[in-house]
Amino acid sequence: MAELRKVAIVGSARIPFARAYTGYAEEGNLSMLGAALGGLVDKYNLKGEAIGEVMAGAVLSHSRDFNLAREASLDAGLSPRTPGTNVQIACGTSLQAALSLGAKIAIGEIDSGIAAGSDTVSDSPVVFGDKFQHRMIELSRARTTGEKFKVFKGFNLGELTPIAPSTQEPRTGLSMGQHCELMARQWEISREEQDALALKSHHNAARAYDEGFHDDLIVPFAGVLKDNNVRADTSLEKMATMKPAFDKSSGKGTLTAANSTPLTDGAASVLLASEEWAKARGLPVLAYLTLGQVAANDFAHGEGLLMAPTIAASEMLRRSNLSFQDIDLFEIHEAFAAQVLATLKAWRDPDYNRNVLGRETPLGEIDPDKINTKGSSLAYGHPFAATGARILGLTAKLLNTTEKQRALISVCTAGGMGVTALVERAA
Repeated sequence: MAELRKVAIVGSARIPFARAYTGYAEEGNLSMLGAALGGLVDKYNLKGEAIGEVMAGAVLSHSRDFNLAREASLDAGLSPRTPGTNVQIACGTSLQAALSLGAKIAIGEIDSGIAAGSDTVSDSPVVFGDKFQHRMIELSRARTTGEKFKVFKGFNLGELTPIAPSTQEPRTGLSMGQHCELMARQWEISREEQDALALKSHHNAARAYDEGFHDDLIVPFAGVLKDNNVRADTSLEKMATMKPAFDKSSGKGTLTAANSTPLTDGAASVLLASEEWAKARGLPVLAYLTLGQVAANDFAHGEGLLMAPTIAASEMLRRSNLSFQDIDLFEIHEAFAAQVLATLKAWRDPDYNRNVLGRETPLGEIDPDKINTKGSSLAYGHPFAATGARILGLTAKLLNTTEKQRALISVCTAGGMGVTALVERAA
């Protein structure tokens, strides 16, 4: 069997992330994903290039987003010989896409691939109930006026009540925020701790903008020039005025709009390749995608909806014979501040390590200065399927522009799942 090849991260491109119903209110997944891929095409001179595969997805999508990855690839100017594959694992979609493409590159099935994701809340699908939809199908089959009138026999206006998309978990009936409130109580995460972490994320992100870190990562789109959720001027005093967003009646709610990610529109993409493919085209290698892990837990019976990345990271480190001491940077997706804090607390808790992770010795403490040094989702926003690609692209550039050697990426998802990856600096 041939030796596995290294998976090079050449670079990334994304459009600015925008709070729902603001900058991209008139855009959809296809236009946003096409713009992110187009930015990558322009950045690395890939016009007309046949890429091994584009793998992308969206969590909230219309039926018109059929073959989204393929259509966006064509819109972006890639060769028509570039196949496009749709994937979806909630918030881990584009990171999972990168891991899947990385495996194909490693074994020699393809030489290059683009992992990407797009999501829009502004243009989320709104449908009608089954009864009205069935009437519409019957109406399309009716041939005479009498048959058409018959379709509406017994019709009432209540059938026209629209059904908006929901983030409630089918097995529990609770939203992600409600689940995270339960996690905050279980792990005794205070409101003050959550607000402090959110504030740090905003300040780190604002500093990254001031330093020009995002200048070559972000492609302006639809008149939006930068992420519009980053708040350089926010403060703990302002955050303290926010009311609980998910537990509004018990008096115990700690999750607010300030320490939770906002509903966000956006798209992001990352170019992966073999070293040989990149070298032949004179393209850089910023870092290597070296390992990944996907895990799930029994969230419906109390394990914590957003705690699965603790398992994925533990298994990934076990496979690689690494510990937290071997990691220089931690990029932890911030769905909620409480979720990040619960994750960090679990990794150092002896009982959790023993009973859930199967470790006699806890993974341990992580230096806060190693975590999300350029800010993360609380500041930038969180277009569900795009977040993994945003983080992977940022991480590769961060390793390339510092003396840091290794980074761990952790992304929690709906359904009690988590996706993690290890990224190493190119020599």
